[in-house]
Amino acid sequence: MEIVFPNDRLAREFSDTKTLVRHYGAENAQRIRRRLDDLRAADNLATMRLLFGGRLHPLTGDLAGRFALDVRHPQRLIFEPADEPLPRLDDGSLDWTRVLRVRILRVEDYHA
Repeated sequence: MEIVFPNDRLAREFSDTKTLVRHYGAENAQRIRRRLDDLRAADNLATMRLLFGGRLHPLTGDLAGRFALDVRHPQRLIFEPADEPLPRLDDGSLDWTRVLRVRILRVEDYHA
């Protein structure tokens, strides 16, 4: 899949290992890089769901329409589909097999 960012600042933050380490710590930085590599290697969002099972999950409430991947408990990589228009099934739900582009939003503990 293709990975995009909402702004240049976040793109630089996630592409620079030193910045990731400074913001999230060495272990989390390594895991964030691994998750980004996993997303890039996946053919589509459905592939990520198969590879990571419950670790990839859609969010609800204020974060509806976004997804999370575990980094290290309780930190999650939050992202959203970036395909325009969003691929939909006949019932209106997201077609995970046609999501080919994701927008990385942040890393956080959304349970806090």
